[in-house]
Amino acid sequence: MTRSIYTKLVAIILVLIVALMTVVGAFLMQGVRNFYVESFYTQMQEIFARTDIATDLRAAADSADAAELMAEILRANMGRLGIDSDSRNYYILDGKTGAYLTGSDAEAGPKLAVTRNILTALSGSEGYEAGSSDSYMDVALPVSGESGSYIIYIIDSKSTMTSLNAELFGIILNAIGIGLAISIILSLLLAKTMVTPIQELTQAAKKVAAGDFSEKVENPAQDEIGVLTRTFNDMAGQLERNIEDLKSSEQVRREFVANVSHELRTPVTSIRSYAETLADAGGSLDAETEQHFLEVIVGESDRMAKIVQDLLLLSHFDAGQTAFSYEEFSFEKSIRDVYEAQMLEAKKHHHSFQLEFRCALPAVWGDRARIEQVLINMVSNAIKYTRDGGRIRMTAGCKDDTVWCSVRDNGIGIPKADVDRVFERFYRVDKARSRESGGTGLGLSIAYEIVQRHNGTLTLKSQQGKGTTITMTLPVGGPQDA
Repeated sequence: MTRSIYTKLVAIILVLIVALMTVVGAFLMQGVRNFYVESFYTQMQEIFARTDIATDLRAAADSADAAELMAEILRANMGRLGIDSDSRNYYILDGKTGAYLTGSDAEAGPKLAVTRNILTALSGSEGYEAGSSDSYMDVALPVSGESGSYIIYIIDSKSTMTSLNAELFGIILNAIGIGLAISIILSLLLAKTMVTPIQELTQAAKKVAAGDFSEKVENPAQDEIGVLTRTFNDMAGQLERNIEDLKSSEQVRREFVANVSHELRTPVTSIRSYAETLADAGGSLDAETEQHFLEVIVGESDRMAKIVQDLLLLSHFDAGQTAFSYEEFSFEKSIRDVYEAQMLEAKKHHHSFQLEFRCALPAVWGDRARIEQVLINMVSNAIKYTRDGGRIRMTAGCKDDTVWCSVRDNGIGIPKADVDRVFERFYRVDKARSRESGGTGLGLSIAYEIVQRHNGTLTLKSQQGKGTTITMTLPVGGPQDA
């Protein structure tokens, strides 16, 4: 757990808090130091710039006991100068040698070091230079009179500032300690709030990786983690659907391969059987029987060729390689042509075959040959799967920007469980009867693909034992990419 995001997040927050408070403390202490130094030099400049003090000091320099008089003037202004005899003192030095004459600290006076400001005053200029690295602050002012030249020297050991900074440092340390305690508690709560949803997502992701899509992560928050959670749930749902689709597609593929193998094996077996019989007979069969066998062989060969042709057409549909010849044509004329072409076949089965137009049909934009192929399939199926002497009715009409054509029969019908699968490739309700009628099981699949590519619909309604109605609907303007 030491390497978990929970621990890392807490550690990062603590480091940030410590770093922030350290930087703030450093700036605060530096600010106090700068303020103290600036205040010292500003205070000195303001005091010694006063006319009364400057006049008194110059007058004292004219006296024989100039050093004592100047010291007395400084003692009188100790409050203004901040003289406290502990950290800040005043001294009167010889203006030529810098030697100690008198001051507020008689013990430290003789031991004074010659500073930059003292050297500046010995040269006749005022010394107000502040050294950032110096452990003291000082001011050296030259004063000349009839009795000689003198230097008024004020020095501060910065002990007050050091004490203040030390106290401030202690306050900062206490603040850091208290801040860390509060930060630890808050960071733990914050980290838990952020990490818990991530941990839940991690567990859910592990289950999804193992194939378990049952668990959904709940997070109603509107922040980034909430969005991530909902996106994960959507992704898991989509992945589950994709897997189900893949399983379904795999099942369909297996069934398709099995159906193709079976459909091709049946005519091949028949051809082989009849051919072997002819070969073994060695001419002993009568001419009529031989002719029948040859007709069967030719018929089964045609059946195989039709299956292969239909499969090739569907594969072209799937690959988008089938070209459609779009043109404007009379949908009504195509229906009449198909009706008349199928009339003879309907009469062979003694069907009552009727055609009705509900309105004058407009011309449509599409592939005429393909549309008529669909119409032929619709009518031929009705003829095949309606018992002799049945009723078949073609009805056509238009609505808004669409045209439609329905073929209704009173044939054997389709069980309810099979209605949704009639457009699947090789799917047959009654496989034995379908083969007897010469069907390949691909006609409705091809018809469905053709109608789909015209942006139309092909629907089928059926009731077992009562008949079937199949309806094709097409947009008058054809597909948008035509």
